[in-house]
Amino acid sequence: MDIEGRVVVVTGAASGIGRALCEAFGRAGARGVVAGDVNGEGAVRTASGLPDGLGVRCDVAVETDVVDLVRAAEESYGRVDIFCANAGIFELGGTEVPDAAWQRIWEVNVMSHVYAARAVLPSMLERREGYLVHTASAAGLLTQLGSAPYAVTKHAVVALAEWLSITHGDAGIRVSCLCPQGVWTAMTGATDPESREMTASTAGRDGMLEPEQVAEDVLAAVREERFLVLPHPVVATYEQRRAGDRERWLRGMRRLQASLASPPYGRPSTPGPGGTEVGS
Repeated sequence: MDIEGRVVVVTGAASGIGRALCEAFGRAGARGVVAGDVNGEGAVRTASGLPDGLGVRCDVAVETDVVDLVRAAEESYGRVDIFCANAGIFELGGTEVPDAAWQRIWEVNVMSHVYAARAVLPSMLERREGYLVHTASAAGLLTQLGSAPYAVTKHAVVALAEWLSITHGDAGIRVSCLCPQGVWTAMTGATDPESREMTASTAGRDGMLEPEQVAEDVLAAVREERFLVLPHPVVATYEQRRAGDRERWLRGMRRLQASLASPPYGRPSTPGPGGTEVGS
């Protein structure tokens, strides 16, 4: 899909990958970019730096907020061509994580993608054209050491994106799924030197990327109408190993977990085979 002249909506847009996506789409000639974030002031700041931007407060876990975000885009620009469901959160721990925390991460990391598709698909299908970009993570293709909620929800995002592509691809709907490993965002300690050093030695074993690099990979995928976006190409190798010999991969992941300096439920510390990206 050509990006010039398109109308783009991005959630989790106040910082990190979301803000970088807004800026990249703006530079690429998008007719309008709508920045949505639960941090309304941050969304407005992102939008203010764009050639033609609109900032909207949006809690993606609330369906009416997502509907209102799409309505604001349509009222300002006439339609939505590309929707980037990018917001996400992280929750440390395993099955002992309280139900409320499981529910919250499910709402933000999964249901927000469902709400976005519900809001934009009818008009896209009517036009027989539209693009959905889902920010998942390498954790959605592999796993996330130290966080069952993150691993589970990111797997769900990948599954939803695949389903949407299969179900609506012949009706003109294009889908991309972003699955990076370590990206310098607030979650990975981008603004704290001590956190950056620890993250780089664990999650960054395959290289930490700046959000701007990831955003450019997304735009390239949209132009090529390519489903899988892997800013860390080595993730494809890990996924092939996992599929080719699951028992061996599981043993290797257990060894990797044991080798980490922090215990499994410490700070997000997954290197190559896991992934530690967030959307906002």
